[in-house]
Amino acid sequence: MASRDHDPAARPAWTPPGRKPPLSSRMMRAIWRGLPDKRHDVGWEPGLVVPAADGSPLVTDHYFPRTTGDFPTLLVRSPYGRGLPWSPMYGMLFAEQGFHVVLQSCRGTGGSGGSFDLWRNETADGQATVSWLRRQPWFDGTLGTVGPSYLGYVQWALALDPPPELKAMVVQVGLHDPYALFYADGALRLENALLVGLGMTYQHRGIMPFARATLRFQRRMRDIVTARPLRGAYASALGDVPWLDDVMTHPDADDPYWDGASLARAAERLSVPTSLISGRYDALVDQTFEQYARLRRAGCDTALLVGPWTHTSAMQQGWPEVFAESLAWLRAHLCGERSGLRPTRVRVHVGGEDVWRDLDDWPSVSPVTTAWVPTADGHLDRQADAGSTDGPGSADSPGPAPLASLRYDPADPTPSIGGPLLSSTAGPRDNSDLEGREDVLTFTGPPLTEPVDLLGPVSARLSVSTDTGYADVFTRLCHVDPRGRSVNVCDGLARLETVGQAPSEVTVRMSSTAYRFPAGHRIRWQISAGAHPRYARSPGTGKSPVDAVDFTPIRVTLHTGSVLMLPHGPRTE
Repeated sequence: MASRDHDPAARPAWTPPGRKPPLSSRMMRAIWRGLPDKRHDVGWEPGLVVPAADGSPLVTDHYFPRTTGDFPTLLVRSPYGRGLPWSPMYGMLFAEQGFHVVLQSCRGTGGSGGSFDLWRNETADGQATVSWLRRQPWFDGTLGTVGPSYLGYVQWALALDPPPELKAMVVQVGLHDPYALFYADGALRLENALLVGLGMTYQHRGIMPFARATLRFQRRMRDIVTARPLRGAYASALGDVPWLDDVMTHPDADDPYWDGASLARAAERLSVPTSLISGRYDALVDQTFEQYARLRRAGCDTALLVGPWTHTSAMQQGWPEVFAESLAWLRAHLCGERSGLRPTRVRVHVGGEDVWRDLDDWPSVSPVTTAWVPTADGHLDRQADAGSTDGPGSADSPGPAPLASLRYDPADPTPSIGGPLLSSTAGPRDNSDLEGREDVLTFTGPPLTEPVDLLGPVSARLSVSTDTGYADVFTRLCHVDPRGRSVNVCDGLARLETVGQAPSEVTVRMSSTAYRFPAGHRIRWQISAGAHPRYARSPGTGKSPVDAVDFTPIRVTLHTGSVLMLPHGPRTE
């Protein structure tokens, strides 16, 4: 298993220090049932100093099995500190299973030197850390990486030029494109930006400082998100966060500010076996699906697990499944223990019926995309052939006609309810109150005579006009049960600029899903002009939502030719 550059016989002898970690994995087993029994007692070397690419000290903790022999190494680089929950969940649990675990604070966080930047230092600092590992007497030349969220981003940074020792990666609810985390079609994902600012600024300082900052932010959040102008309003809760101001004032993906931020190219040529884990309501689930598609095109050995989780619940309620999946992948590719791998490449949780489904690929077969068409009386009708839908201005149609309209008032914005968020309010929620608002349109299909299974990407094509020329369009797929309860499945938002009051066509990507609508239930299409504070509200004037002081109400009209595109997959019995 050793790299050609690491001959175990040539390494100097290493005597493990006698120090034990201050935290016990018993706490993890008290919280979660089903975690595997430990294989080894664990030792701990805290506060090691690793020189970054520019010499800045990167503070690092080393966890290891207190057992004679060679063990592979896991590199976990984090901007969130090295205490709870990272120490027990990654340091302790993985070391107990037979891995050296190197848990390191990114520069400018957790006591490490230098200044933190969202993306500009991770590639060089990751490579510098691997160079340091090569000099350690306990490093046998076999390396893996693991971690969630930004801890996934640093893995992709290392994978841009993977060192020969890197044999496996596990990216959990992971990030590769910061722009897509903060923007949707140029619309600011306001809640994401604020929560990332909170986490990056305070979480690495420890549990109590982070808890106090979180409470302060929660008390002031409403004032922050409704401030005019929005720019700088977060300072009352978060203090000075220069990079956050930069993020909020660079909405154009082609702006040089974002050069080098996306690491999508790493997956396009990667040969390192990579496991991807996400949740159906994870704020980064679309990025995970994109990573999977790129890895498959590159011919990389990859696996995908998508559970019924949000960004946070994947690492909480979902941790037993996430840990088991991660451990099996790392054992297979770092230790040669392949018995724990599942037989299929993809495993997804199917919403609506609460079952898991194993697939050969994502999606397993090409889904049949069908168009569901809204009517003026609020119904949603299925067309047999999506390709036969006449779009705006088609030769067979005299032109799009108005179907329904709504008035969006930025001073009383349509609220966001559930969905793929970073916060604890993420996930499936009852949309009944939201759909009772006058600024929300709904179109509902008839009770289904047989189950409808969706497997793949959902999208909407809308023909829309506005009276101001500027609007956001938020569109959501919902599941309506026989009692009338409407629950969100997936959604998306796009920005719209119209010429005069003529309708324009806009396509909205609404994520991918694995979902069953049972017989007797109904499919609902929900349309509005915003979801606040998930997205910064459109001022209706075309001015920057960050700098706008004056708001103008917007009349948004939906026209014929609008369709909801659903990927009907094979039945799941």
